[in-house]
Amino acid sequence: MSTKTTDEKPSKGSKHSSTSIPGNKKPTTGIKYTPLEQQVVALKAKHPNTVLFIECGYKYRFFGEDAEIAAKVLKITCNPDHNFMTASIPTHRLFVHVKRLVSAGYKVGVVKQTETAALKAASDNKSSVFTRHLTDLYTKSTLIEKDVLDHEETISDNSTISSQYLMCVCELPGQEKVKGKNLMHIGLVAVQPATGEVIYDCFDDNITRSRLETGITHLQPVEVILPVTLSKPTKDLFQHLTSISFSDDDRMRIENLNDDKFVYQTAFENITTFYGDQETTDGVCHLQEVIRLPPAVTCCLSALIDYLSEFKLQRILKVTSCFKPFSLESSYLKLPAKTVQNLELFQNLTTRQTKGSLFWVLDHTTTSFGKRLLHSWVSHPLLKIRDIEERQEAIGELLSNHCECFSAMKASLVKLPDLEKGLVTIVYKKCTPLEFISISNSLQKISEEYHIQKNMFLKDVKSQMLKEIVNEIPELLGDIGVFSNALNLEALKSNNKTNLFVNETQFPDIVEQKSAIKGIRKEIDEYRKTIQQILKVPSFTYSSVSGVEFLIEVKNDLMSRVPQDWIKISSTKAVSRFHSPFIEEKYKLLNQRNEQLEMACNSAWTEFLNSFQVKYQPYKKAVHLLATLDCLFSLAKATQNGDYVRYRYFANLSILLL
Repeated sequence: MSTKTTDEKPSKGSKHSSTSIPGNKKPTTGIKYTPLEQQVVALKAKHPNTVLFIECGYKYRFFGEDAEIAAKVLKITCNPDHNFMTASIPTHRLFVHVKRLVSAGYKVGVVKQTETAALKAASDNKSSVFTRHLTDLYTKSTLIEKDVLDHEETISDNSTISSQYLMCVCELPGQEKVKGKNLMHIGLVAVQPATGEVIYDCFDDNITRSRLETGITHLQPVEVILPVTLSKPTKDLFQHLTSISFSDDDRMRIENLNDDKFVYQTAFENITTFYGDQETTDGVCHLQEVIRLPPAVTCCLSALIDYLSEFKLQRILKVTSCFKPFSLESSYLKLPAKTVQNLELFQNLTTRQTKGSLFWVLDHTTTSFGKRLLHSWVSHPLLKIRDIEERQEAIGELLSNHCECFSAMKASLVKLPDLEKGLVTIVYKKCTPLEFISISNSLQKISEEYHIQKNMFLKDVKSQMLKEIVNEIPELLGDIGVFSNALNLEALKSNNKTNLFVNETQFPDIVEQKSAIKGIRKEIDEYRKTIQQILKVPSFTYSSVSGVEFLIEVKNDLMSRVPQDWIKISSTKAVSRFHSPFIEEKYKLLNQRNEQLEMACNSAWTEFLNSFQVKYQPYKKAVHLLATLDCLFSLAKATQNGDYVRYRYFANLSILLL
């Protein structure tokens, strides 16, 4: 659909202001803005410090300084148009260019037309500019990959692992110089919006901020939220960490929020409101589980809720079954930042690349979610002997037990989409129907495969960890088929959103709109008899040209029979094409109904995704078990590539010194 010409029509006496930023400063006196430019100025005033992609017909346009930024980063042309510099990209390249600007460190917004041509034509303000609103907002940490199907792109590079942690850090006042030491009480919460994982910690840190640096080194956040007021050692640490980045792509993005966002009383009230009114579903927390968090963590969590609400991603924070401390002191070894660097766990000391690191040696994972879990295993070594031995037993059995089930289980991991991220895109309602069916079908195949392995080979599996995987996965995914079977595969393949559901009776709006459309089409079809009488022809069939339907095609030598009130649409040397007043009226009504049907289908799709969210936690647990299996296969493969031995551990070993 294209915008009305009123979007582009310049007002009399307009002048260029090529470097002005709409909304960042007051319009120069005397400048006459077009209706579209007035809309742009209002949008920039509402969303400052954001590069806006503004939908205009079949293009997304940039205005003012946004256009100059886009031209520099995207390598596109930038030209003056009326009062602003402008640049544009085609609509189908939107997400590609969004990613490029986000990678360069910019906060990016997508502004879409919220009116359609047919519905606007039927409205009272049909001559005004199309209404536009900000529909999506992205930064480095909040860019959720829409193309969850492209597993090859996600895991083709085995030397790297994608981390999209958004970290919030705050300092509680009045905690310095405790017991004669120059300490600062610091809280941090890190959330990975793409996977739903949330990690928190609080501690008293010395002037070197070594514990804070350790957390940052382990989690490698791409974006950090900080209060405006920070102690000098903390400021110096973040300045150092951002200064050592080689490019914009790997530089942490810093977002400063007002100090009042980190006041404990305000934060407590905020999380009480956020968690207190939610529904009770599997894996979704209750308020009591959150208010027990330490005050510094509460302040960070509240700030994250506010920040993610701007991106419509706050819902994932309600699933507190995904919350975990940075390191459970009794279960994992917390490695200092310098130790991680000197042991070359994730980067070698020579080139700062993953190749040559311990993770690079151990990583033979097949899936993206398995790779991320292995990264967590390497960064959090186990402390409990029983946990270590349980993992060793599983790896040992994969090497020694040649049970057929292990080959089948390993094969089931090949070419899986990123199930972990896929589930989260469903929670955020950012997935397309085709992406949804890819995730649900993959989970259904896993469920069926592991159900077979459980029935046939569970008795042959000795390791407790492997038994849990084989036994629990089919139970956790037992009802996934309900969602896969609810969708029309043929409609999915043809991207036909109006026929997505096998059973439409549960969506009355869809049934109503389809009934109305059927009635209009029947009236138009019956009108053919009238056309036959007017044109004095024995038979008649409508034509469709360039997307315009129900054209009355008349040979040019019969033009004398065409009524004067018929509207000419197009012509060739042989024929002319018309719409009669009746067809014109019904065709407009049909287009309106079609767009209302699409809106009804979008609402039904959202309702369908909401029903899926109730099962998020069991499905996520099943994916975690698959990731665990992938890690075990990876470590088993690594042991075959070198002369490794299995250590034996003794809880109470006495050494006799002579």
